[in-house]
Amino acid sequence: MEFFDFMNRSVSNFTAVDTIAAMLRAEGFTELRESQSPWNPAPGARHYVIKNNSAIFAFIVGSDTNAPFHIIAAHSDSPGFRLKPNPEMEVGACSCGEGLLVKLNTEVYGGAIWSSWMDRPLGLCGRVITASDSNPLELTSRIVRLDSPRLIIPRLAIHFNREVNKGVAMSAQKDMQPVLGYISKTLGGKDAVRRLLADHIGCTSEQIIDFDITLYDIQGAEVVGADATWVNCGRLDDLAMAWCAVQALLQAGNNCKATAVAAIFDNEETGSGTRQGAHSPVLRNIMRRISATNSDEGFLAQLARSFFISADCAHAAHPNYLEKMDPVNRPVLGGGPVVKVNANCKYMTDARSAAYFKQLCKLEGVPCQEFVNHSDSPGGSTLGNILTSTLDIDGVDMGIGLWAMHSARETASLTDIDSTIKVFSRFYQS
Repeated sequence: MEFFDFMNRSVSNFTAVDTIAAMLRAEGFTELRESQSPWNPAPGARHYVIKNNSAIFAFIVGSDTNAPFHIIAAHSDSPGFRLKPNPEMEVGACSCGEGLLVKLNTEVYGGAIWSSWMDRPLGLCGRVITASDSNPLELTSRIVRLDSPRLIIPRLAIHFNREVNKGVAMSAQKDMQPVLGYISKTLGGKDAVRRLLADHIGCTSEQIIDFDITLYDIQGAEVVGADATWVNCGRLDDLAMAWCAVQALLQAGNNCKATAVAAIFDNEETGSGTRQGAHSPVLRNIMRRISATNSDEGFLAQLARSFFISADCAHAAHPNYLEKMDPVNRPVLGGGPVVKVNANCKYMTDARSAAYFKQLCKLEGVPCQEFVNHSDSPGGSTLGNILTSTLDIDGVDMGIGLWAMHSARETASLTDIDSTIKVFSRFYQS
């Protein structure tokens, strides 16, 4: 599978994990379930574990039973808009005879740039939970994606707000409700979404017990730039890094002395505080079950020899806003992977871990950049320092540079993606 195909298929956290699982199975990885016992994976074994349909952890057991872990972590979720329960909202009568207009009640997920979602065709995707007729407690998760451009969030015309280009305060509840259509054309008012989903997966609306449904941009990934080396699409943060981690794992084959792990968490954009998030014990539990040692002391010794790469996209210098960046450290698109540093420990990077990653880049002939926040603009945190609250492990925070992070569409360098895969492959095989 090529990168553009991966991005076009992975329109939500659920579809991303489903796509990654298919990639892994095609290369001989088999699924382990947390409810299975014991695992006892042999050296060279290739497995994956799925959590909540929205996080996936793939690994190749090292040839040395006491080998350390080489971990790369990314996340499957991206900022956007999620449907609330009972989302249909009827809007007045229409003089054209079509009946009531229906819009959908949404809630903002993560730190989205709201205006970037306006005036573009949107689809619905995510997960539907159904129950069997014979056993109401027998629940099934179904991954869904309605590719038709069903929705649009129309912007208010400039004629009704002449100050719009001077900056306008927006309300998530008022301004960001997507319009679905007229009741007579959407399968029936208050049950419109449930009926659309049921028709898509081939069940009755009564069989749908609940759903996790988000909006997504229908337009696929595009090559941009005069030299055609940039990619523009949604969800690059952080599916671009998930792609790099999985590709490096697939390329590693059986050349891993250490146990190679690709950990794709969910809910990073909302703080990682779920059972499928980086703040949970899920990765530690999986690693403990992979470990060949029979003692906690032996496992802790393995951790002490292990290394962790927190792979989450970084900010590239915006050509129109260079003053927003540090005066000296200004990553650029195409300049190579970016090591992220913060004096207040918002990232796990220190001089030793940064040096290790830079040496990996040097061995692969890949340039390496550094990102530091402008001192007047404190930044956020990511997976690295969250995971160190559950794992006593050395590591580095890094990513590839992006423009318009958290927009409905972001821009990155294809060269940086290829370079990162090379570095990750070297790491897994070191």
